[in-house]
Amino acid sequence: MTTLDAAPAPTKSGPAPVLDGKRPPGEMFLVGLFVVLPTLALLAAVPLAWGAGFLGWTDVVLAVVFYYVSCLGVTVGFHRYFTHGAFKAKRPLRIALAIAGSLSLQGSVLDWVGDHRRHHAFSDKEGDPHSPWLYGTGPMALVKGFWHAHLGWLFQRDLTNMKRFAPDLLEDRDIARVDKAFPLIVVASLLGPALLGGLITMSWWGALTALFWAGFVRVAVLHHVTWSINSICHIWGERPFAARDKSANVWWLAVLSCGESWHNLHHADPTCARHGVKKGQIDISAVVIRGFEKAGWATNVRWPTTRRLERLAAK
Repeated sequence: MTTLDAAPAPTKSGPAPVLDGKRPPGEMFLVGLFVVLPTLALLAAVPLAWGAGFLGWTDVVLAVVFYYVSCLGVTVGFHRYFTHGAFKAKRPLRIALAIAGSLSLQGSVLDWVGDHRRHHAFSDKEGDPHSPWLYGTGPMALVKGFWHAHLGWLFQRDLTNMKRFAPDLLEDRDIARVDKAFPLIVVASLLGPALLGGLITMSWWGALTALFWAGFVRVAVLHHVTWSINSICHIWGERPFAARDKSANVWWLAVLSCGESWHNLHHADPTCARHGVKKGQIDISAVVIRGFEKAGWATNVRWPTTRRLERLAAK
């Protein structure tokens, strides 16, 4: 049994504090930098897409490949595996998922998992780091809450206490190494597409356009899709299953989010490996997990059962 699979033992002194101090100014600057720069690239992408020679098929292919590798690293790795333990993974897969998720530039594996476990512990209540209902239920309160849930919460300096929310990952040496290597992975996530684009086209121009589209624009799109799960999927949508918060399903985000936008079932049954459980609900992450299971890389997968789904729907 790995440290990831073992439940942390309770302490006699009670649970650790929810928060663990404040982020230093230097770290807050980097957070702002990696939020603002990709977003500016996304805004510039529309006019530049019409410019002659600034978007080619090499850029499109690289952007799609890097998008879904990093997206699945977040959805299958950071979320369903590391945060919720929806399946068990062999060591090479565990390390690969941690690296792939880090390519998204959404923070290191420890930061991401700790924040998300805190979100579930206090979902849509005080203590939730990114609930859109923080300021109330009126129109202006929801506008303010939407901004907070989508983007604003990233600029809060409060640090999640990893000793409380991610003690299993703190003790996992492999994951600790990946976590420390996060700055290098950030560089690889941006320069990797540029290197490939330059080699494929044998030109500096191909490297530049690949850096823009498969680097910055790809990161920006994935950022806003992921943040939409925090904001849109906690305000609007369908709620066919009983959850203790306002999580909802938003169908039009399903493909881009690799199935994460079937958010209502996820909050009703957080450890379930499949989120899109009804007919026609596309869940790419679940398909990938099924592939890992068939290959023998993933075991003990927590697939939904008809009986459990009926019970959750009945509530």
